Amino acid sequence: MPSARPRLLIDINVILDVVLARQPWVDDSAGILDALSQNRAIGFVAGHAITTIYYVVQRRSDRVAATTAVSDLLQICDVVPSSGADFRRALTLGLGDFEDAVTVAAALTSGADYLVTRNGKDFRGVPITVRSPGTVLALLP
Repeated sequence: MPSARPRLLIDINVILDVVLARQPWVDDSAGILDALSQNRAIGFVAGHAITTIYYVVQRRSDRVAATTAVSDLLQICDVVPSSGADFRRALTLGLGDFEDAVTVAAALTSGADYLVTRNGKDFRGVPITVRSPGTVLALLP
């Protein structure tokens, strides 16, 4: 563990697992968000993720649920804005999914110790440590 309070970039899927109560991932993902709210780690979310989260939650539920989800997230995570340099960096990462590459760029920009996702296979070969929510939970104080 790099520090007493690790810096975590939280991937969209972890947040949606909690908001949409997606099984079997909701418990570990909720544990990560709880750890952030308890200041056991420092949380970040990529700026582009905010609009995606709002859109998905609104489509699956309604506007109130989407607004609540984003508002709650903003209470526990700092938003990492994406610059042109971040998008250029994402293009060089060679990932199959550009959104994932932009997430990696945000993690690097934020100085995150870990990119927390349940889709680790989508991030093979990236220049940041990628861990599942359960693995990170086991490392937290």
